[in-house]
Amino acid sequence: MAELVQRYLDDLVAEYAGVSDGALADYIPELTQVDPSGFGLTLSSSDGFLYESGDARTEFTIQSISKPFTYALALDQVGEDAVDAKIGVEPSGEAFNEISVDDKTKTPKNPMINAGAIASVALVPAAGPDERFAKIRDFYSACASRPLEFDEDVYRSEKATGSRNRAIAYMLDSFGVLADDPDEVLDVYFRQCSLRVTSADLARMGATLARGGVNPQTGRRVTSTRVVQRTLSVMVTCGMYNAAGDWVSAVGMPAKSGVGGGIVAVLPGQLGIGVYSPLLDGRGNSVRGVLVCRSLSERLGLHFLTVGRESRSTIRAIHEPVERVRVYELHGDLMFAGAERVARIVDREADEFDVAIVDVTRIDTINDAARALLAGMSADLGAGGKRGFVVDPDRIVIRPDRGYDDVVFGTVDDAVVSAQRVLRANPIG
Repeated sequence: MAELVQRYLDDLVAEYAGVSDGALADYIPELTQVDPSGFGLTLSSSDGFLYESGDARTEFTIQSISKPFTYALALDQVGEDAVDAKIGVEPSGEAFNEISVDDKTKTPKNPMINAGAIASVALVPAAGPDERFAKIRDFYSACASRPLEFDEDVYRSEKATGSRNRAIAYMLDSFGVLADDPDEVLDVYFRQCSLRVTSADLARMGATLARGGVNPQTGRRVTSTRVVQRTLSVMVTCGMYNAAGDWVSAVGMPAKSGVGGGIVAVLPGQLGIGVYSPLLDGRGNSVRGVLVCRSLSERLGLHFLTVGRESRSTIRAIHEPVERVRVYELHGDLMFAGAERVARIVDREADEFDVAIVDVTRIDTINDAARALLAGMSADLGAGGKRGFVVDPDRIVIRPDRGYDDVVFGTVDDAVVSAQRVLRANPIG
C-alpha cells in the first residue's frame, strides 16, 4: 500500500514539472551553473520511512536552510538565555539579506535572516573557526543520517561576492553581538551554507525535528525537545522570509527555504518534507517548492492547525480471529500520516494473511487524504492476490455508491464470516 503514497508524490512532481517561472539565484555566481529543471520531492514519516520522487538524490547547497539548524545547535550548546541576549524571535518583514537590527536592542530580529544566522554561528562555542564548522557539520549530519560533504566551488564563489554579508557581520560586531572576529565568523557562515544536501537529506532533517530531536532512522537523540520547540516556533513565523504570513496561512507547517532551491518543512510528530527546485521567486523561495508544499498541505490535510490530535490515532489492536484472517482495529483521529502508517503495516504483513479487515468503528475523525488511502487498500490488496475488508458501520471511510459495497461491513463478526466464505470458495495463496 506504500505504492499509493508513492504514486501520489510522482503525480505531484509530474503536475508541477512544467512550471518554469522564477530564476536561478545569481548573486552567488556558482549557483547559476545548476540545472534549472532539477526537481526532487521527499517525504519522511516519523518512523523514518522515505518516499522519494524526481531528483530526490540530486545534491545542492543547503544555503539558508542551514539557519534553523545552527540556531538549534546554539540553543543546545549555550542555552536560551545566552541566545536570546544576542538574537530576537520577531518576524522582520524584510528581505533575508537586509542590513538591519532591532531599533531598540541593536541585535538581529530573528535567526532566519542573514544577520541572525551570522550571530547564531558566533554563539556555537569553539576554540577556533575550524572547530566551530566541524561542530556545525556534525550536527547537520546527525540530523540527516549521513556525513554531509562540502562544496568548495560554491564556498569560494560565495566568499568572493559576500560584501553584503561582510557589512552585516561588521555591523553586528560594532553593536557587540559577535564575541569573535567577524571575518572568522563569516567564513564559517559561508562554509555552512556550502554544505551539500539532497531533498532526501532535508526530509530526514525535518523528520528529526518532527520527532522532537530524535533522528527516526538512527534512533539517536540529536537535541532536546525544548530546543526543537523553540526552533520550530521561529520557523513558523520567520522561516520563509517576508512571505512567512502567506506560507503559514496556506501551508501551515514550520519551514525554511534556501536560495539553492531547497525547502524543508516539518509537521510536528508526523512528517518531514524536503523539496528541491532551484528556480526562485522574488522573495528567494523555490517556485515549484512552494507550489508542491501548498498542494501537499491542502490535499493531505497537513496544516498544523488541523492535525493537533493526530498523536491520538493509532492501531488499537491486531488479532487473528481465524486462520489467515487478520483484523486491524483503529481508534482516535486519523489523518494522512496515521493512515499512511496503517497502510504500510498492512502491506508489510501481507504475507501473513489472506484477508485483512480494517475496523474503523472507533475512529473519531478522519480527513479526505486518510479516507482515500484506506479506501484504496482493498483494491491494492486485490492486485496482490489478497482481499481487504472494512468494518465501517457509519460509512466514515467508504462512502455509499462508491463501488466498495462488497467490502464494507457493519461488524467485525460479519466481516470474518464473509472472509471465511470467500476463502472456502476461492482459496487464496
